[in-house]
Amino acid sequence: MLIDSASLWYRAYYGMPDTLVAPDGTPVNAIRGYIDMTARLISVYKPNRIVACLDGDWRPSWRVELFPEYKANRLEEEGDEEEEPETLTAQIPILLDLLDLFGIPVVGVDDYEADDVMATYAEVEKGPIRIVTGDRDLFQMVDDARDIKVVYLAKGISAHDLVDLDYVAKKYQIPGERYALFAMFRGDPSDGLPGVRGIGEKGAALIANNFATVEEALAGAHQSHESLPAALSKKIIAGADYLKIAPTVVQVARNVLLPQVDLAKPKAPADLSQIYQFKERYGLGASVDRLISALDW
Repeated sequence: MLIDSASLWYRAYYGMPDTLVAPDGTPVNAIRGYIDMTARLISVYKPNRIVACLDGDWRPSWRVELFPEYKANRLEEEGDEEEEPETLTAQIPILLDLLDLFGIPVVGVDDYEADDVMATYAEVEKGPIRIVTGDRDLFQMVDDARDIKVVYLAKGISAHDLVDLDYVAKKYQIPGERYALFAMFRGDPSDGLPGVRGIGEKGAALIANNFATVEEALAGAHQSHESLPAALSKKIIAGADYLKIAPTVVQVARNVLLPQVDLAKPKAPADLSQIYQFKERYGLGASVDRLISALDW
């Protein structure tokens, strides 16, 4: 199970009441929500390997160099850091300490996003693999043959979707394995990616249904391929410069140099006293108990 940690803690922070605080007044709503969701997911999917993935850089230099506007829409008006609520920021080190106490590995790699880390693990690890995220970008990793699916949290943990190739095909009316190609043409406003000017979801779907690569689509446009209306061919040709960089920017990296980490589901320590002391210190209540139970400790 590959966990997009930022996706989970943002969802937890905004989904849990801010009245949840430690005895000293430290906010713990994101921590409790994250641990609750992790326990629930472990109970449902029963993974034998777990890793919590982090952004080494949420705007990797190599993506920004190719496309300076990448995620620029998320920047604060002043400064160059993504805006994050202070009451969430303060909880993250505490959460990471708790994951360490539980023996759940946390992995982030400099100049790569968590998506890239998860994609590389999905590439190199044996299936089954479940990628836990609220981000559609990872739909490009779905692989029925290797049993790689996305646990998609857009509707929340209780009503989440388990995304396979059939899900992608039905939702976007495209071959399920061509999500990345579809996204290159359609764009993604949440990442500040415009796609090809004038091509929306329907046009991108038409392209993905008839071509397997950007190069094929460009060749088809130049050759007035029968599947392409003249107006769509013109838009594809006009977007040629963007399409040169789109594959690198839009596709997740699958070759990140990962640290040597034991991903096996952690076994119960001989003594749980440190975890219980941490639980009491931060008032984490039943959330910690649920994770202990989910791990069969």
